Amino acid sequence: MLLVSQECLMSSGPLAVCVFRRLWLSGLKYTPCCCMHMQLLLCVRCDGIAAVTALHCRLTIKMVHAEAFSRPLSRNEVVGLIFRLTIFGAVTYFTIKWMVDAIDPTRKQKVEAQKQAEKLMKQIGVKNVKLSEYEMSIAAHLVDPLNMHVTWSDIAGLDDVITDLKDTVILPIKKKHLFENSRLLQPPKGVLLYGPPGCGKTLIAKATAKEAGCRFINLQPSTLTDKWYGESQKLAAAVFSLAIKLQPSIIFIDEIDSFLRNRSSSDHEATAMMKAQFMSLWDGLDTDHSCQVIVMGATNRPQDLDSAIMRRMPTRFHINQPALKQREAILKLILKNENVDRHVDLLEVAQETDGFSGSDLKEMCRDAALLCVREYVNSTSEESHDEDEIRPVQQQDLHRAIEKMKKSKDAAFQNVLTHVCLD
Repeated sequence: MLLVSQECLMSSGPLAVCVFRRLWLSGLKYTPCCCMHMQLLLCVRCDGIAAVTALHCRLTIKMVHAEAFSRPLSRNEVVGLIFRLTIFGAVTYFTIKWMVDAIDPTRKQKVEAQKQAEKLMKQIGVKNVKLSEYEMSIAAHLVDPLNMHVTWSDIAGLDDVITDLKDTVILPIKKKHLFENSRLLQPPKGVLLYGPPGCGKTLIAKATAKEAGCRFINLQPSTLTDKWYGESQKLAAAVFSLAIKLQPSIIFIDEIDSFLRNRSSSDHEATAMMKAQFMSLWDGLDTDHSCQVIVMGATNRPQDLDSAIMRRMPTRFHINQPALKQREAILKLILKNENVDRHVDLLEVAQETDGFSGSDLKEMCRDAALLCVREYVNSTSEESHDEDEIRPVQQQDLHRAIEKMKKSKDAAFQNVLTHVCLD
């Protein structure tokens, strides 16, 4: 039972009448009384036991007439309303942004890759080409051939390989109008460079892209991996769709054996699907034989490549360790602009470096040059100013560097043999 004073009800205006009318319709009745207090009698029944609680409270009813809702808002009220809406919108925006970033932790990397891709596209002069989100991720690995500082003159001892590359790869790209009516004279879909490490496979790929004027995509296998199911296949498709839009182009995969090795039943489902998608787009049912997209790979272990990959790379070049004349040519190229004594016999040095790769020869020359620097630093620390500059590299410096390199190679070989015996 709800007791409300009649005087309070009668003096409250239209709003109070409306409120108590709703109370009446909901089943509550009011009884006139002569006090301004409300007495609420609450009856609670629980398991047959009646509990009666009386609550006394003083109510202050503020009279608000209906006309107050129709009046225009004041200036301060409008400013306050706009301020509250602005704060609410800002909080909502940053909350949603935080939730999106929390769901996709790689979003920041994708935004940075998109900015880098747009910058590279401007550098290589590509305009009015619309790229998807996945193509933008691949475009971040574009290399401008004009910014490559490797030419055929920077490669020594591989004249036969360079000649074959010019005939089979570069000429069909540069003289496309001469070979467009023949499918046999089109550039190969794949080129494989294999051989021991440090023999110039990557240098050949860079020089090929520069001389041919191709767009160069330095594809990293990690670029095609994603934690979301199906994203790797979309990235693999974006590699070829981007290469077709930018053709003539070269897709270079260094250490291709780690990416496209022999398939087996133990492969993960996502990895197997990505490889299948890559090979299907490379040379499959929907492949356009007139497009000038070349996949070039470099590996030290060609025996680990899948047979389907080997079929798609018909042009193969074995980049072996340099012979005597090749080592001499490499030494001349390395020491061409260095401070070397004119009495140095490079043929003798080449004879002593049997089994050295091009990378080994460069490291050996660097050690010989550092011997001269070390000697100069020791002489200046002893306050001896007899020499004002570093002396040139001499024959004995090269001999000492060769001995040091041979010891390190022998030690590494012994460690390999030890691990093999233990296994």
